[in-house]
Amino acid sequence: MGDILAIDFGTSNSAAAILQDGAIRRIPIEDGADTLPTAVFFPTRGGSMRIGAAAAEALIEGDDGRYMRALKSVLGTSLVHDKRLIGGKRRTIADIVTDFLREVKSRAEASSGKRFSRVLSGRPVHFHTNNPERDTQAEADLRACYLAAGFDEVSFLVEPEAAALASHGLGRAGGLGLIVDIGGGTSDFSVFRSNGDSAEILANHGIRLGGTDFDHAVSMSHAMPALGHGGELKREMGAGLLPVPNAVYSELATWARIPFLYTPETRRMAQDMAKLAVDRKAMGRLVTVLDEELGHELAFAVERGKIAANGGGNDASIRMGFIEPGLSCAVTPASLHASLVSHRDELTAAARETLALAEVTPDQIESVILVGGSSLMELVTGVSRDLCPAADLQRSEAFTAVVDGLALATERAV
Repeated sequence: MGDILAIDFGTSNSAAAILQDGAIRRIPIEDGADTLPTAVFFPTRGGSMRIGAAAAEALIEGDDGRYMRALKSVLGTSLVHDKRLIGGKRRTIADIVTDFLREVKSRAEASSGKRFSRVLSGRPVHFHTNNPERDTQAEADLRACYLAAGFDEVSFLVEPEAAALASHGLGRAGGLGLIVDIGGGTSDFSVFRSNGDSAEILANHGIRLGGTDFDHAVSMSHAMPALGHGGELKREMGAGLLPVPNAVYSELATWARIPFLYTPETRRMAQDMAKLAVDRKAMGRLVTVLDEELGHELAFAVERGKIAANGGGNDASIRMGFIEPGLSCAVTPASLHASLVSHRDELTAAARETLALAEVTPDQIESVILVGGSSLMELVTGVSRDLCPAADLQRSEAFTAVVDGLALATERAV
């Protein structure tokens, strides 16, 4: 049957690993790195799809083509099967995810010298919050992509449980722990009991909220006002003013939606609004972003500003000189907190629900283990400390704990 490949297909980053002689072996599928950005780039005039860092480099260098990120967030929706002209060919998101996974498989086989016919993939506890039908469809979509990518057998393990397998040793022997796994698109939680060399999972829970949602909130509150969001439009006939529609800004602040904004209809709408805008200069910037396809550059600028402010710097900013020379907006720890306060409440409620499912109280949790790239946000640290103040707060391998746990779990399938 061949060896089993563990894959953490993430919203923002992906990784692969195997269990070799009882030890975890991460497979470098990105120039010696343990993780690969989950991003693709299709040159306008055709040619090979670029993935990972090469995709981002093509975007930064200004190559003509279509950059796409956060593909995982589309699973389970009708958008995953919509055909669109991308890179000179009509493709669906399912086609693109399949090509991405096929490349991961190929690189893993080339690096390890092994053939992989089976895959154990991570998946969030819920791809979609409070929507069982869409959640089931998302897993079915991902399974179909793995099969189309060349795997004969596909199994899934929820990501926080995988993280618990890899990280439970950070907790106290015999004690109760809480995994807080905050990724790019979802937040997942597991209550576990550490039993020597293993972890007993008592409950799993998750919500559709992650780093891309944090980016969206920061973008809407900080960057989008510079493009006319929150402004007013003059009426074409008669007196009075109308609010600027919100939808185009919300989609521009959503990683997965950016590539689908560059249509004649959307550009025409922005140009019409610019003629009627009270602040025509700001609305003109929106026209520039759509005409010159600068949405991803803007999203990266927001992400960098968020990270800088999260680090405690009061001089952080979202630099948008690629839209207009000298354009920027400040992001402080206080303004970042204000942007994310509603998400704090969502994370707290989800963590409490996990404890309730496990029938334990916050004071019984002895260790909280933070996992996932977005767990580096002070927001997540604060939620964890406030919920379980008596627990030891530990950080696992932020970007590889899940794939490490998946590799360990492959032993069960041998």
